[in-house]
Amino acid sequence: MYIAAKDRYQNMPYNRVGKSGLKLPQLSLGLWQNFGYEKPFEEVKEIILKAFDSGITHFDLANNYGRPGGSAETNLGKILANELAPYRDELIISTKAGYGMWEGPYGDEGSRKYLIASLDQSLKRLGIDYVDIFYHHRPDYNTPLEETMKALADIVTQGKALYVGISNYPIDLAKKAKELLDGYGVKLLIHQPSFSMLNRWIQDTRLDEVMEQEGIGIIPFSILSQGLLTAKYINDIPKDSRIGNPDVPFLNEGNVTKELRKKLVALKEIADKRGQSLAQMAIAWTCAQKGISTVLIGVSRLSQLNSNLEALNNLEFSERELSNILEIVK
Repeated sequence: MYIAAKDRYQNMPYNRVGKSGLKLPQLSLGLWQNFGYEKPFEEVKEIILKAFDSGITHFDLANNYGRPGGSAETNLGKILANELAPYRDELIISTKAGYGMWEGPYGDEGSRKYLIASLDQSLKRLGIDYVDIFYHHRPDYNTPLEETMKALADIVTQGKALYVGISNYPIDLAKKAKELLDGYGVKLLIHQPSFSMLNRWIQDTRLDEVMEQEGIGIIPFSILSQGLLTAKYINDIPKDSRIGNPDVPFLNEGNVTKELRKKLVALKEIADKRGQSLAQMAIAWTCAQKGISTVLIGVSRLSQLNSNLEALNNLEFSERELSNILEIVK
């Protein structure tokens, strides 16, 4: 019988999300890859329970996570029904809809039909009455934004989600989404963009500043740039890396250039001086950026989770370190 660790809240910082009353752990666990039927269930359960024992209270999903799509929600649902059942009120469960999930014209994009139907399916797979955060996963330029945001607002009114968020929205649409939700009497809690030392678009476009000014939290994903911000690609491309995985369409050998390797070597020198791995420093750096409420980590095995958690031991950066990192990654 599982009993959560008594000291689970002692070492994890919790940050308020924007101007809301909600706090999220410094590190949240994303179940994008490695948490569906592609992985043995016992390994999935081991990672999730270890995360909770370590103070990670937020588990982030989407309707299409796992292979096949939806299997990550189903696996987490089994754990919520058993080991984590007594702790539901200590958890933040989020899911999303916006990418293709089922055949036909109603299983994709941002219509009211798709968002409400998708969330109903997610709740069944998860075995819960509501999610804490529901996101629109990406902008849909074929559906009026008013329709998409009204659906999100109604989902909150119906009690199917406590908060709503957006993901992958550019600055202009994010501002408009916030205005629309305000008009419907619902606050936009959080934005989930891609962001890392190698992908600083939210800073280049001032999205981070605007979200902070508007009281909206930021929860970045791909903070290790699909594994590029680790030491594994400095010399050769490992055979078991994501680059060799056909199920990861965002990474290929062309991403690992001589210029990138020079950057990784220079960044690793700074990380070594900090007593961190390159990945741990990348996590800590992301945590330290403007407007960040929590960061999403993704792992494939328990040892990676333990290593990522060690980033919490050194989250502070000197001005010189920050300046040197920025100079390297420009």
